Amino acid sequence: MLMLALSGMRTRWITFVGSFVALALGVGLIAATGLALAATFDAPERGPERFAAAPVVVRAAGHLRVDTPTGTRTKPLDHPGPVGPRTADRLAALGRTVADRTFPADVTAARTGPHTTAVRTGADAREPRTGPDVTVARTGADVGDPRTDAEKARTGADARKSRPGQDAEARVGHPWPVAAAAPYRLTSGRAPAAPGEVVVTTRPGGAPLRTGDRVLVRTPAGSAPRTVVGTVAGRGFEDAVFFTDDEAARISPDIDALVVHADATAVRRALGPDSGMDVLTGHDRRRADPDPDRDAQALVSVNALLGTAAGITLFVSAAVVASTFSFAVAQRRREFGLLRTAGATPGQIRRTVCAEAVLVGVLASAAGVWLGAGAAPLLVGRMTEAGLAPPWFALGDASWPLHTAFWTGVFVATAGALVSCHRAGRTAPTEALREAAVDSRVMPASRWVAAVLVLLAGLGLPALALALDPGDLLGRKSYITRPMLLVVGFALLAPVLVRPVGRLLTWLPARLPGATGVLVRENTAAGVRRTAAVAAPVLITVALAATLTGTVATLEEARATEARTATTADFVATPGQEGRPLAPAFVERARAVEGAVVSVSRSTAVTVLEEDTALVTSEARAVDPARLAAVSELPVTAGRLSDLDDDAIVVNEEWLTTRVGDRVTVWLGDGRRASLRIAAVLATGTGDNGVYVTRRNAGGAGVDRIDVKVAEGGDRRAVAAALHSAGAATGTRVATKAEWLSANGPGPDDPTRTGLRMILGIALLCTATALANTLVMATSDRVRDLAVLRLAGATAPQVLRLVAAEAVVAVGVGAVLGGVVAAVNLLVVWGALVLLGVMSAVVVPWGTLGLVVAAAALLAAVSAVLPASLALRTRPVELAGARE
Repeated sequence: MLMLALSGMRTRWITFVGSFVALALGVGLIAATGLALAATFDAPERGPERFAAAPVVVRAAGHLRVDTPTGTRTKPLDHPGPVGPRTADRLAALGRTVADRTFPADVTAARTGPHTTAVRTGADAREPRTGPDVTVARTGADVGDPRTDAEKARTGADARKSRPGQDAEARVGHPWPVAAAAPYRLTSGRAPAAPGEVVVTTRPGGAPLRTGDRVLVRTPAGSAPRTVVGTVAGRGFEDAVFFTDDEAARISPDIDALVVHADATAVRRALGPDSGMDVLTGHDRRRADPDPDRDAQALVSVNALLGTAAGITLFVSAAVVASTFSFAVAQRRREFGLLRTAGATPGQIRRTVCAEAVLVGVLASAAGVWLGAGAAPLLVGRMTEAGLAPPWFALGDASWPLHTAFWTGVFVATAGALVSCHRAGRTAPTEALREAAVDSRVMPASRWVAAVLVLLAGLGLPALALALDPGDLLGRKSYITRPMLLVVGFALLAPVLVRPVGRLLTWLPARLPGATGVLVRENTAAGVRRTAAVAAPVLITVALAATLTGTVATLEEARATEARTATTADFVATPGQEGRPLAPAFVERARAVEGAVVSVSRSTAVTVLEEDTALVTSEARAVDPARLAAVSELPVTAGRLSDLDDDAIVVNEEWLTTRVGDRVTVWLGDGRRASLRIAAVLATGTGDNGVYVTRRNAGGAGVDRIDVKVAEGGDRRAVAAALHSAGAATGTRVATKAEWLSANGPGPDDPTRTGLRMILGIALLCTATALANTLVMATSDRVRDLAVLRLAGATAPQVLRLVAAEAVVAVGVGAVLGGVVAAVNLLVVWGALVLLGVMSAVVVPWGTLGLVVAAAALLAAVSAVLPASLALRTRPVELAGARE
């Protein structure tokens, strides 16, 4: 059997080369994405940074812990509280203590001469808690971060012009005594000894600050010139400014962490078990670092992207490889008929085909693993360059993705051949010989049953979700996996759909003068298996391209529609540095603007225990209910926003408890437990309609957004001028509503869009390979048909045009079927949005679809014409007598 398989492979090498290439490419893509995915499972192990030299660090507990019937549940707190004065005094009795305070300290470095040098850096530092009005809050999804100059209305990512007061390097401030906990060492100058003196960190590429420089430092207490009296080498995790202990306490009264030079056991004993404080020693000290989980969080999106890419790669590869093997087996019906006539049993034919598939599978999978191992570093490098992965992301030493890819390739090859050869093995010899001439009975009962079941699942599951939980259909996992069932269903029905769709596409060409249109129509109908094999990869790619890009664009449009409807303010002010609070001075000046209605809000979070088993955290905004109605029109479905007070909460329809007047138990951003009355309920929408509370329940959050509405009869120009002037003086971004909405929309380099382009690129690569292989195999197997056309009087150019037209029609059939799948999925998304209360249009990515179909058509035409032109070099008489 093995020798027979080797002989068959040698005789029909073109068929097996096509299968080999398709499978090797699929396995290579799975191996490359698998290796990159394995590297996301473990973030780099980082030790303590800010407190690496501290013996014991005491800070407020950073996690909420709730006892439930099924165990203790934990959630990170949005705004952990400070270390209280009594706690600090109690610990001071155990040994020397050093208080750490962290607050924004943006530096503008003045140089000799009239100009000012601005240095920009990333903001990796942990933000402070500096009192009731200037406490920093994490910005939520709805907090604006405009990239435009409000004066010029430019919305490019790099188009915002610098303004006075904003050309500052983002740094964080600390008291000088805590510098030894890192430890920082002076490289020049001395420690600060008086107000107005600072020590700054230096780093390559950073601000070239030197001892003796005069700088303008902007802190929550205001902006003031200061003198650099010393410098320390930066340690990579922050850019810092060190003040005297007294001045740091004046700027930020709250103690963020306390370094205690005492035994950890004694510290825990002094605090007691219910102090709400964390006592950190050893490796646990990293939990007091700025954003200690940043590495793990940076890998979450990478993991999701690569997981999606790996899943789609596996799906597309399996589909195109199975289609290629199916067509390859279908081409050999005459051979199988002859073997059956010679006495071969169905089992022997099946074993022969399976042996060939295993041989091709093993060889192609081995080649694919080698390709994947070489492509994985290139993939990781490209992801880091595109900003899809952090700069430190690198491959690990995992080998299981290579084993998984290898055995997946072998399984796909074997399974594809088994399904395809089953019918050939059970067909009678005379029927096999008759079917070799024309495609008939291409849909056995088993395929009908499978197609109907898959389509019912593909349509029934979304219908059920629309009835029970429409919001679930808007999740990434849903809109990425949902099209696959419909794709499989339509692919199974392709042999039945090819004829009607092909006749529809060739209806007009068949009525034009000449025989080309008629021949294309009849050849498409007669060669159902060939047309279906070409259409299948196009169907997959068009369906995925239209569904993924169309769904993302539709959701973006829906969110934009929600934002336009919900925000009625004329101006929106947000921090100049992402994640920073608004300067107290700007808040005061904005509230004093004549002719303006000012709504100040804070980003926070509330956590609820659902069904006594799971802690669920929701983003929230702390607002002034009296001002909220003036600057917004929220989609209220029950209750009234005006009923919001310190004892109430506004929730959305996703909450388990949504009856107005009921009380819910929540934990605020700082961990406090509260029982609040539901004042109003908002529509779920796209998921951005969060929770609203008052300032008292903000959990220590600071102001991070101000919505301003010009009052009736107010002077819009005067209001704008006052806001812009205050923003320029305090480093605050002020934008009109249109500018803010535009700046917060996704740009061309948005990570989601870039990730989708990568996924679609993988699908296109698989499609291109499948198209080329299938058409080369099909055209090489039609040399006798081409010769008959030549003997009938057709010229070589006419034959080549016919072959190209047939390939383009097959691509058109796949595009139509893929478009139907995409249309169904986009209608499901639209229906879910309507049920969630969002009236937004469906966005069809015509440009992407046009490029995909045009590329597929061009590739198909070239792949069909090249082997045909080579075959036409032989005399037609010789080709007509050649054996297939």
